[in-house]
Amino acid sequence: MADTEALLNEVANAVISCKKDKVLEAVEKAKAELPPEEIIEKGLSAGMNQVGVLFERGKLFLPHVMMAADAMSAGVKLLEESMPEGSQEKKLGVIVNGTVEGDVHDIGKSIVSTMLQSAGFEVYDLGRDVPVRNFIEKAKEVNAGMIGISALMTTTLQGQREVIDLLKEEGMRSKIKVMVGGAPATQAWAEKIGADCYAENASEAVAKAKELLL
Repeated sequence: MADTEALLNEVANAVISCKKDKVLEAVEKAKAELPPEEIIEKGLSAGMNQVGVLFERGKLFLPHVMMAADAMSAGVKLLEESMPEGSQEKKLGVIVNGTVEGDVHDIGKSIVSTMLQSAGFEVYDLGRDVPVRNFIEKAKEVNAGMIGISALMTTTLQGQREVIDLLKEEGMRSKIKVMVGGAPATQAWAEKIGADCYAENASEAVAKAKELLL
């Protein structure tokens, strides 16, 4: 129905505008006509995915992404009261994400964390310069299904292999998926070190996480 599409587009465009008041207004309007799950998936999440694409193309910057994520969260909160009992807290999976030790690059990894959270994953972002063991300890603590490891320098790429090796030593490798990313990482490198997947950007990271965890 064209009306449905128009309402969902309005919600998505409000997220892309990064303005919380616009998002709340569009969600309020859509709520009268559509189920909350549909508004979240085809309106809010669709808009956030587009924000990720625009960021990767250099059309939006980190502050915009954070504002859009905040606006989207406000929209989700507004819809929660209309959602069936118990569905509000349903998460797609638990992911630990961080940049390897010796590497202080943070922006790309932060975008990935934000996009994964917006898509419905429970994300524990360990930040940058993260010791190998911290990835493992956090994954144990929160019962993670995936570890995301970012490396932005060729010299720190080896840290991704070390996390996988330690997972094997701890007997956890079969239970936890590993996603690698960052400028020097490639699909060939991911295969070489035995990672489950490589993601070139935040949108791809969300798609791969859904593929592996759902």
